[in-house]
Amino acid sequence: MRSKMKIRMFTALCAAVCLAVFSAVYAHAEEEAAGAVLLYQGHGSLRIVTAEGKVIYVDPYAGKGYDLPADLILVTHGHGDHNAVKLIKTKNKGCVTLTHKEALKGGKHQLFEYGFVTVEAVEAGNNKNHNIKSCVGYILTFSDGVKLYVSGDTSTTRQMETFAERGLDYAFFCCDGVYNMKMAEAIKCAALVGARVSIPYHIDPNRIFNRDKAAQFDVSGRLILADGEEITLSGAAE
Repeated sequence: MRSKMKIRMFTALCAAVCLAVFSAVYAHAEEEAAGAVLLYQGHGSLRIVTAEGKVIYVDPYAGKGYDLPADLILVTHGHGDHNAVKLIKTKNKGCVTLTHKEALKGGKHQLFEYGFVTVEAVEAGNNKNHNIKSCVGYILTFSDGVKLYVSGDTSTTRQMETFAERGLDYAFFCCDGVYNMKMAEAIKCAALVGARVSIPYHIDPNRIFNRDKAAQFDVSGRLILADGEEITLSGAAE
């Protein structure tokens, strides 16, 4: 009798251990499968926390979400509403800051590999307020293959014609109509780029966010993000 009880206890213990191990592995797999989380801070400012827990800030200026230590800071150009890097008080060891100077080194758009993300500088500017030689946009490819385009302050560029073949998942388009392109041009650019999800940002020169104006961004796959909203970036098949 005692032997049978011992066997039952041992079997139950093994089952419990197996269940605990399976649960831990499953939870870890789910965590690894989760995509990057993007916080739209408003204006042209984004914060992204990758699946690996790395923190990327893009064009810091608007919002209050600068509390996480940075691993990568991306600046599209030198204007104060895109380059308020002092808002980021803490940085992790090895944090890198990329501006148009590094991204356009030698007059050529550069590619940067960081493991958790690949950053490709692309054309931006091309209007009276933003010189194409001192402005960039960025295409970010995360470790799960999801691709995000950030236009920065721009008008239409010739390079946009090549973006459709890249299979971009998300794309942010400026459209304030004063310092960058007007809404009608931004809509044409979104059609040209052909991202799965297109998001208007840098919408109003006088406000961090303007929902009424964002609603005018009439494109296929439109997503309107208000300042302070978060989304999880996912691929087409997810």
